[in-house]
Amino acid sequence: MSAQTVWITGASSGIGEALALQFAKNGDRLVLSARREDELDRVAGRCRDAGLSTDQVLVLPLDVTDWGSLPGKVQAVLDRFGSIDLLVNNAGVSQRSLCKDTDMSVYQKLMDVDVMGQIALTKAVLPHMLERRSGHLAVTSSVAGKVGAPLRTGYCAAKHAVMGFFDALRAEVEGQGVSVSTITPGFIRTDIARNALAGDGSAYGKEDEDIAGGMDVTECAEVVFKGLQAKKREIPVGKGKEMAALWIKRISPEALFRMARARS
Repeated sequence: MSAQTVWITGASSGIGEALALQFAKNGDRLVLSARREDELDRVAGRCRDAGLSTDQVLVLPLDVTDWGSLPGKVQAVLDRFGSIDLLVNNAGVSQRSLCKDTDMSVYQKLMDVDVMGQIALTKAVLPHMLERRSGHLAVTSSVAGKVGAPLRTGYCAAKHAVMGFFDALRAEVEGQGVSVSTITPGFIRTDIARNALAGDGSAYGKEDEDIAGGMDVTECAEVVFKGLQAKKREIPVGKGKEMAALWIKRISPEALFRMARARS
């Protein structure tokens, strides 16, 4: 994967930032996207400290819900680097609220950011990859894309949706030289809970015990990086009991449903 052009959304923190550093150490050209340009500049500095030159890092602020801007963003990357070899759709927001307490605007935002934004950017990049008959599309889903959990009805719905979309997309394009990977993290130590949406749309602002006890984000990024290098179709990553839920769902769905109910 040396000397690729790798575009990472949600690159201003968490898994996106940690993954950017892994690719920087590998010598790849990087496109860093998120809404917060100041944080992207900080991450770009860390990537340069990891060995990249200024010319190898493009800070490209982006709101994935602004669909109309996406073709221009794609062209900006192509103008700078000439190709897009790997797109990591990592932008996203979580939720911490019971269904009965959740405003419909919160569900709408979760779908717009976590689902439609990923689809829109992927569609904008896909023609370039199909024309070249080469490329790799990835999305950060979640164990919540396979398993239902309380306080996350909208988040689980969104992550189930992206799993379905990218699995179906893989069936369409894999024979045309384009690989598709779904990344399935469990509990990773990031600010995902603090930044999650409460029922009224405000920031949840608190840490989850599960997240606090999860896998270190750098360790997570190392696993994901290796999985993307190998072009694995699905990349589970985590170390807690939540990872066992992926297997329990297949073997005994009823047992998993009882376990989820016990957490509510």
